[in-house]
Amino acid sequence: MKISKVKWGTVAVASYTDRPSISSAEPGDRLSLMNSFDQDRDRVLSERAADWRNGAVVYQVFVDRFAPAGNLDAKRGQYASPRVLKNWNETPKKSSSFERGVCSHELEFWGGDLDSLTSRLDYLHKLGVDVVYLNPIFRSLTNHMYDTWDYHQVDPAYGTRADLARLSSELHDRGMRLVLDGVFNHMGLRSPLFQKAFNNPSSDERRFFQFTDKNSWGYIGWADVENMPQVNLEDRSVQDFIFGRSDSVVQSYLRKEKIDGWRLDVAADIGFNILSKLTRKVHATRAGSLVVGEIWSYPEEWFSSVDGVLNFHGRTLLLQMLSGKISGSRAATMWETMIADSGLEPILKSWLVLDNHDTPRLATLFPEERQREMARILQFTLPGSVCLYYGSELGMKGNIDPENRAPMKWDLVRNDNRVYAFHKRLLALRRLEPALRYGDFRRLATDHLFSFVRRTLSVRDTVVVVANPTDKEVTETIQIRESKIQNHSKLVDLLSSKTVFIDAGTLSVTLQPHQTLLLKVVTTPSARGYARYNRLF
Repeated sequence: MKISKVKWGTVAVASYTDRPSISSAEPGDRLSLMNSFDQDRDRVLSERAADWRNGAVVYQVFVDRFAPAGNLDAKRGQYASPRVLKNWNETPKKSSSFERGVCSHELEFWGGDLDSLTSRLDYLHKLGVDVVYLNPIFRSLTNHMYDTWDYHQVDPAYGTRADLARLSSELHDRGMRLVLDGVFNHMGLRSPLFQKAFNNPSSDERRFFQFTDKNSWGYIGWADVENMPQVNLEDRSVQDFIFGRSDSVVQSYLRKEKIDGWRLDVAADIGFNILSKLTRKVHATRAGSLVVGEIWSYPEEWFSSVDGVLNFHGRTLLLQMLSGKISGSRAATMWETMIADSGLEPILKSWLVLDNHDTPRLATLFPEERQREMARILQFTLPGSVCLYYGSELGMKGNIDPENRAPMKWDLVRNDNRVYAFHKRLLALRRLEPALRYGDFRRLATDHLFSFVRRTLSVRDTVVVVANPTDKEVTETIQIRESKIQNHSKLVDLLSSKTVFIDAGTLSVTLQPHQTLLLKVVTTPSARGYARYNRLF
């Protein structure tokens, strides 16, 4: 067995090479090694492994800020007033100017588009990304484009639907997927559709929105934002327009551009029943597609309506632990409860987010490297799909909007960037270890540590995770809930190459402050030929 290492700060990440794989065994050999528990779970694990939505690595792209346009001069007209075009090296700054629900910084653009994103796909592919998720791209007024004007048109500053189709094709050619951001709960104040509805009470467009006499505007705005009139999703014709008909917004992008799914903005506001209808239409239109909802609440009951959620609940548990507000043991128990209540399958399809366009970047949220290291390691090892926000893999900083939406710093893509090197190693490690992508989850009982095991059917895939979020050295004896790990077996830490030994299903381990271990059992025969794992799957 060989181990390779790369250092980032205080962390060294090791990976196995030349290790034997049970997955390549003949079917008869597999069955002869499986016990009754394995046979009962074989179909579930096989189906789970084949589903791209489970444990994917998702990369979030804010198109305007990801890559400089190659034809910027040719499209300067797309940034006519009230829009403003900025230089790529400028940092977004919050403005005090505010008009009808729009801040002036929301009208500042940096010029990125779908073509420039397509030109950088090799970077994402080499990084190990499975899914590219785009913030809204529909024609809008603002740079964030959550105030849609026309769902059926890509904003001209980004390109055309033909450009989107080319991006989708290029991603599929690389074995990657494309998910779009669907903003169906509200539209933009200045959208032609809303203006017709607002100015003509007898128009057909009137039914698309919710009008009221409870405010001076005369309509309901999402979160009481004047620029975002809320869509009347209860109306059947509105549902048909958005997702019901074959030429609806949702279905047309699945059919024509062959996107692979939708991330639904403010999905909790849409409600259980309408979400269920939308999700069924998505699945019927494109088999195996994904619907993931932006839902900040406890996720349990939402999985009857969507495939997955943005797992902000899981994120909050990690952030509270890393801030010292709850213990490692308590946080692990709460994660276990969430998975037990929700079911593992939808949690695997949910996106575990540490930072995005609505939160401070991780490097700003946690200035101390040790906190960022543990947060990222746990994100990559807990159940769920890893969601990386563009540039965070490079160590980009930024407080809340608009600082967290700064243009991508391509000058940080260097071999001497330790943050970048660390992320590349974690991405490679996750791809190498099937248990981390789609394996079962079992919490391990501790007093102070955050500990769990991820496993498939094969003991060769089992990963034991032990994290010490405290400021003190901690020694504990942990019950290892994996029957196939033999007594006196050696476990190797993938982060440091440290070795520990099993004692009758228990593990006595000492962790330094803020240290994390990712332990794998050594199953290779001894130098003299003794192979204690040869008869175990």
